[in-house]
Amino acid sequence: MSFLRASLNRFPGVKSQLKRLRERLLPATSVSSRYVEIDAALRDSESSRLAASWKTSDLPARQRALVERQLKEYRSGVPMDVFDVFTAALRRIDNMPANGSLLEIGCSSGYYSEVLDVNSLPLRYRGCDYSDAFIDMARSIYPGLSFDVEDATRLSYQDDAFDVVVSGCCLLHIPDYEAAIAESARVARDHVIFHRTPVVYGEPTKYFRKQAYGVETIEIHFSEPQLLETFRVHGLEVLATFTLSENVDPHDSHKGNAMRTYLCRKQTQS
Repeated sequence: MSFLRASLNRFPGVKSQLKRLRERLLPATSVSSRYVEIDAALRDSESSRLAASWKTSDLPARQRALVERQLKEYRSGVPMDVFDVFTAALRRIDNMPANGSLLEIGCSSGYYSEVLDVNSLPLRYRGCDYSDAFIDMARSIYPGLSFDVEDATRLSYQDDAFDVVVSGCCLLHIPDYEAAIAESARVARDHVIFHRTPVVYGEPTKYFRKQAYGVETIEIHFSEPQLLETFRVHGLEVLATFTLSENVDPHDSHKGNAMRTYLCRKQTQS
């Protein structure tokens, strides 16, 4: 299994196609399945109804079971694209302060702190999530680290509190995502990383209802031009873009979707 995963990580296009095939054939075994696009007229009501989905009490255990398998392979040296892209983005930051601070928003059980350790990245990790259940689990697994229950759209931290802020694959589940982007920029001193962000191009932003670890939730696929403009409005300049997967429309090369990680630098206000 480790060999297969390592091989697929070298071919993200094939991996993406196999993932979609598994979601169609074996939805119960997939992290994400049963995608249904939400009609524009129902976006607000569906977003409101599903906003708290990730607070479901048994969801952390289901996610952690997968994470444990990934971490075990990663510790043994097997490449893991989502972890490798995360560390690649951090390493692109010039003049990272020694023992700098990093906040991960949407940290789940805090497992990215282990990714830092595996890669010997000497950052002071702190995690937050809006789910009490996830934060309880994070505190039990990593008692030496700090975790907080926080709303990504209304963070309690001071301005410029962290050298690096990571929006950890949570933006896609936040209906008021512009507020979350603004808060990420506010509490960052220098850099913000929006990790594992689904985008579309040649099409407007799309909203989906899906099953995540067996729980119904919402997922937003952002119009990439609009997302980048939102970063700019909130004082964030994109320094580097990392693509985890991409699918171009076979009938229109100007349309497609991708999963990307964006490294942004906070602009100094004059």
